[in-house]
Amino acid sequence: MKATLILENGMVFRGESIGATVDKVCEMVFNTSMAGYQELLTDPSYAGQGVVMSYPLIGNYGVNSEDNESRQPWVEALVVRHLSPRGSNFRCEGTLNDFLKEHNIPGIEGVDTRALTKILRNQGSMNGMLTCAEHFNISEVLEKLRSYRVTKTVERVTRQASETFEAIGTQRFHVAVMDYGVTQHVIDCLRRRGCKVTALPASTPAQEVLSGGYDGVMLSNGPGDPAENTVAIEEVRKLYDSDLPIFGLCLGHQLLALATGAKTGKLPYGHRGGNLPVRDLEKGRVFITSQNHGYAVLTDTVDPAIAEISHVNVNDGSCEGLIYKRTKCFSTQFHPEANAGPKDTEYLFDRFIEFMGGEQ
Repeated sequence: MKATLILENGMVFRGESIGATVDKVCEMVFNTSMAGYQELLTDPSYAGQGVVMSYPLIGNYGVNSEDNESRQPWVEALVVRHLSPRGSNFRCEGTLNDFLKEHNIPGIEGVDTRALTKILRNQGSMNGMLTCAEHFNISEVLEKLRSYRVTKTVERVTRQASETFEAIGTQRFHVAVMDYGVTQHVIDCLRRRGCKVTALPASTPAQEVLSGGYDGVMLSNGPGDPAENTVAIEEVRKLYDSDLPIFGLCLGHQLLALATGAKTGKLPYGHRGGNLPVRDLEKGRVFITSQNHGYAVLTDTVDPAIAEISHVNVNDGSCEGLIYKRTKCFSTQFHPEANAGPKDTEYLFDRFIEFMGGEQ
């Protein structure tokens, strides 16, 4: 079956339908990862977005029940150059195409995804519509695309009730994770370091966290515009005003910055991939990182009396991390858990453990 991708700028791309055959309007972004497509599909940070994979072959190792990062996929649509018809891997339990169909996610293959990536990079992320319809009114489609907005995504992806995960091995600490869209591997990175983890809904009041007997709190990754989470920002400020060790990650990094007076802004096309270079200013080293975000903390709005820039994106100079003057509080824009890789910056989890009183 034929499928068509229409972009907000009026460009049209035709290919073959994969996955479900439903129409979908979403924000189109690109990702440069060569592997990890299942983790990407199930990452809550992609809620409201369709993803263009710049790497040309996707689906070659299939899917399995172990690699999901959350309870369901969140990607709205998938665009690939070529979808492998079968998966070749000893862990493979099914094909990516069947996975897309099972979860009602439409897709298109046969598109020049590298050309499409250049368009999104040069003109910026934009809305798009994926359809299998043979005939459509382009004017009506463009009107729909230009009015579409990605909103209230944290409310969609967060847990509705708290959930506890026991430490792997001997328990050393009990960490509260504010679930703005946390991935399972973040939780597992803490568990492997001896942390019992309680994941809490995004709406959980700060006082409940502060009175819960936790040794530290992680502000998790998640989707959407950080500035729209006004209630969460107020609660994060209350956590900041306590003496509880805090580690902010991705959206949590942005919410912490907003809670302390800084501002955030939308990047032209965002950072999404597993190969983005970041300089750790303290270590004087560049690390390759995994990232997935469309917004960033604006460097010139950070009050040096409150925080210092700790990490910088090598490509565009944007803020990738903050270390706060308030003790035992730091945050990063990139993903140190990095599933499916790289693992270069997992040392930041060890720093959090040290802040809670443990040894690195």
